[in-house]
Amino acid sequence: MNSHTRYRSVVVDGLSIFYREAGAPDAPVLLLLHGFPSSSRMFEPLFGRLADRFRLIAPDYPGFGHSDAPDPRSFPYTFDRIAEMMSRFAATLGVERYLLYVQDYGGPVGFRMALADPGRLLGLVVQNAVAHDTGLGPLWATRRAFWQDRAGHEAAVRENVLSLTAIRTRHVGDDPDPERYDPDLWADEHAFLSRPGEIEIQLDLQYDYRTNVASYPIWQDWLRRTRPPLLVVWGRHDTSFEISEPEAYRNDVPEAEVHLLDGGHFVLDTQADEVATLVRTFAGRVLKAG
Repeated sequence: MNSHTRYRSVVVDGLSIFYREAGAPDAPVLLLLHGFPSSSRMFEPLFGRLADRFRLIAPDYPGFGHSDAPDPRSFPYTFDRIAEMMSRFAATLGVERYLLYVQDYGGPVGFRMALADPGRLLGLVVQNAVAHDTGLGPLWATRRAFWQDRAGHEAAVRENVLSLTAIRTRHVGDDPDPERYDPDLWADEHAFLSRPGEIEIQLDLQYDYRTNVASYPIWQDWLRRTRPPLLVVWGRHDTSFEISEPEAYRNDVPEAEVHLLDGGHFVLDTQADEVATLVRTFAGRVLKAG
């Protein structure tokens, strides 16, 4: 068993896609889809805790982390396109079935993948990712206005979403103990967003997010009809998404396992041990049942 993390790249549709991988090649696959403005790096805390049991694979989307970031004029930065790329990425690695772990942007990417090819999905872990309109709180008013009038509200979205203050808040949220959070988390993400051309990429995705909201009823219907094995782990100090969202998932899938944890939007910042334990137990039950 190889528990050491490997840092690799593979060409998918002509683009170099970077990914982190650990665990035995024949172990059950845990495919980890990251959020905004992070990358596969956000899952590093799970690699050392779960590689003895799973083959963990965490890619960077095009335009994120160490993957290629083509010009938006030649590559459509939409959630549809990223989901297609991630499906082809998994196929390129020869991954036929997987447990899917999604956070933030990983939610809309993962739901698209699951609905497009449900036979590949063994189970679903949701960490602070929304599939209900009620999960988008007051912070999203600026982005809703942006979806109605992109040019008129672009400056506000830049500040609301892409500033250093916004990035820090995304991690810490309303946690009364902010000293638990490593400031390198948001400093590194701000540096990433400051790369030439990156703002244009991220604004395109922020604008396309409206397609996710339009798809929520479709995803909810799929959850209710298929009732996939579902684990929801949620940082209670998240100010990006509403605290009602975990129960909304349980309303769709009554058998879902739901846990509110003492963390923020990126709950692995502070609760990696607990999340790893929950994933190990959940996955063990799913794989045994399968």
